[in-house]
Amino acid sequence: MVRVRVLLAASLAALALAGCGDATKEGARSELRERAAKLQGDVAADPGDIATRVRLARVQIALGDGVGTEATVKAALAAGANADYLRPLLARAYELQGNGTRALEVLADGPVAPEMAGEAAWVEGDVQLAGGDLGAARAAFDRAVRALPNESALWVSVARFRDANADAAGAHDAADYAIELDAKNSAALTLKAKLVRTQQGLKPSLGWYEAALAADPANADALIEQGATFGDLGRYKDMLASLRAAVELAPGDPRIYYLQAVLAARAGNYPLARSLLQRTRGAMDDVPGFMLLSAVVELELGGQAVAATWADRLLTEQPNNFTARRILAVADWADGDAGAAADALAPVAARADADSWALLLAARLAAETGDADASAAYLARAATLARGAAAPFAASDSYGLASLSADGDPLNPAKAIPAISADMAGGNYSAAIARATRLRDANPGVADAHVLLGDAALAGGRLDLAVQAYRSAQALDASERVALRLANALYRIGDAAASRRVVMRLLANDPSSVAGERIAGSLAMDARDWDAAIGHYERIRRRIGNRDAVVLRELARAWIAKGNSEQALPMIALAYRLQPLNGEIMRIYADLLDQRGNAQAAEDLRDKAAQIGR
Repeated sequence: MVRVRVLLAASLAALALAGCGDATKEGARSELRERAAKLQGDVAADPGDIATRVRLARVQIALGDGVGTEATVKAALAAGANADYLRPLLARAYELQGNGTRALEVLADGPVAPEMAGEAAWVEGDVQLAGGDLGAARAAFDRAVRALPNESALWVSVARFRDANADAAGAHDAADYAIELDAKNSAALTLKAKLVRTQQGLKPSLGWYEAALAADPANADALIEQGATFGDLGRYKDMLASLRAAVELAPGDPRIYYLQAVLAARAGNYPLARSLLQRTRGAMDDVPGFMLLSAVVELELGGQAVAATWADRLLTEQPNNFTARRILAVADWADGDAGAAADALAPVAARADADSWALLLAARLAAETGDADASAAYLARAATLARGAAAPFAASDSYGLASLSADGDPLNPAKAIPAISADMAGGNYSAAIARATRLRDANPGVADAHVLLGDAALAGGRLDLAVQAYRSAQALDASERVALRLANALYRIGDAAASRRVVMRLLANDPSSVAGERIAGSLAMDARDWDAAIGHYERIRRRIGNRDAVVLRELARAWIAKGNSEQALPMIALAYRLQPLNGEIMRIYADLLDQRGNAQAAEDLRDKAAQIGR
């Protein structure tokens, strides 16, 4: 009897150690379902066959069927299976159902067979990662990798952990190793696509999504993320096709409703967008993109109070989200609270690159709240279209409490970053650069560490160091925020051509970047590349409408340079309606009216410009 138990335990150990990746190698999801059906038939024919039940549980885990796995494992235990071996599988069943607390309780209920220690640590790592405890997740994954170094699916979990830890280089290494171990691991290929999207841009990621779907056409995650990428690229038909395929596989997935709402809002169908957002039933209420879209939709439908609530919630998490600030300002203003609207818009209007729309609204809000001086100042900035000085940093002790705290723990970002900010605010740039360098050296695979050093170097006038730091950051993260920093630093060292190449590469991979189009348009104007400038500014106009006088003025200038006054005239007329007190716009408008034979109107505009003196 003892020998039978030993053999049964060994058999269970061998089956339990057959990882999820092995099940995936058997074929795509449809094949796994067929395999599960056959195993269920075998179990029905021989209910006492514990080994077959364990095989079935493994296939159910590979299918992501937490409920089925739970039932199968419990049936195996009831049939006499050794709980020490199956405890990690039961914990995985609860983890798949989103019940991390119960999963950890199961692991703590009793001993785990030594052969299953890696599996147990893997489940624990996934649960801790989902719960945000990165320290506990790191320790668990370290134990799991030591026990299961060649498990492809485990390396996908490790890659997700490293990505959550902002370790871009480490995440890529782990994803690459998962694919090396199993070239048809669809989950690994999907994660690789996501990482490539961040590191290289939207277009380069598409090939990886295609590979993930070739490995498993029923990978709903890959279809949903592919659809989102198509949407960001403006390929809406392709986006819709991906989402339709995903609906067949995961009809209740809230991400699908959200992305469909994005499509509806872009088409101007805000009632449909609202309906789709509501169908998520709160599952995405904490996602920044969802909050922003909800605010836009509610504002368009006249729900100012609800729009303000969404925008305010987003600003709690992202205080520098200026789109949300604009929405909150408009919503508060439409709801009759000019003071709250002014407070919301103030950080936008204080920026050196504040646009004319924000400045004009800030002027009107200041006037409504009785601040005539502020209103006049905003109007003056808007009228000249000059980029006024941003609000200065608040004065601070250059070596205060933040610095003292960071000195004791220089590699702790929670302490080092406030200290770097304090040093920069106090003008102690060398100290800020030194702190940022230490942090970068300790985290070479983290893009934000390089960005932080670049920002400190740029503020301190170390332009070559800033360029170097931003280049290193861009190798890990090709997003707009990094690309525009690098372009700015290159421009400031006098390399306008390199600056333009960086921006053009950004737009090639992320054509949705309005900020990138603005800078590319300006650089094209500097280079006297009128066709390119017109292309950039027209794309901006299609995205935001005729509400930016600078865009309209530059379009007029580019058309004039090409000798096409017919195209220039409507652009400068629109700019004049937005900024009737801007001298440059008046002079351009006057010259064009002169060419059209309207000399009196042209003279009136020149007189007005001379009187204003701008």
